[in-house]
Amino acid sequence: MKLYKEPHLYIFTGHFGSGKTETAVNFAFELKKQKPEGKVALLDLDIINPFFRSADAKKMLEDAGITVEIPLYANTNVDIPALTGKMGALIENTEYDVVLDIGGDDLGARAVGYYSEIIKKRPHTIYFVANSFRPFTSTLESAVKIYDEVEASTSLKINGIINNSNLLEHTTAETVTDGLSLVEKLAKEKDVPVLLHAAMRPVAEELQKKFPEMNILPMDVYVKLLFARD
Repeated sequence: MKLYKEPHLYIFTGHFGSGKTETAVNFAFELKKQKPEGKVALLDLDIINPFFRSADAKKMLEDAGITVEIPLYANTNVDIPALTGKMGALIENTEYDVVLDIGGDDLGARAVGYYSEIIKKRPHTIYFVANSFRPFTSTLESAVKIYDEVEASTSLKINGIINNSNLLEHTTAETVTDGLSLVEKLAKEKDVPVLLHAAMRPVAEELQKKFPEMNILPMDVYVKLLFARD
């Protein structure tokens, strides 16, 4: 997987069910693997969903040397979790590669809009994670609608798309490539590139053999499934 050499902000957006959180967590692990001496942080900015899935992998991330920051009162019975002061400091700290996991849909994306002025001062990439097989992004029209809503809420421009087309445990290499058709149409419609393909490790390895030119993120399961968790 290709990464920036200098510290960078990697921002993951997408609709509920897109696999955004699993992708962000795996991306953080890959960042640390490729930059073992570097400072890496993962911030969970989801203040909409009461289940904070990046927190599921918190101990494993920290054991790998990755700084993890989750909303105040995350995983408690407090109705409205809050962003922490440390989040802004980490986003601003140019010594860190920072992965931001943003809440699904436009409401969740407003959290990154809160930090938009800080983000603009640093090199950053905003990804829209898309799964062509999820109901709300299964047509070009619906995918464009979600994309536009998320982008407007962030107050920033999405830079590219991650193809995370999957059918959970039924996913094959063909599933990923079949889903790519809609993802490429969305990319063309929004005039952005498809920057990355995400797939669970066995499928990713098969894809890499078939398509060596693909920028692929091999993923492992770190995030627990709960209801329609993204």
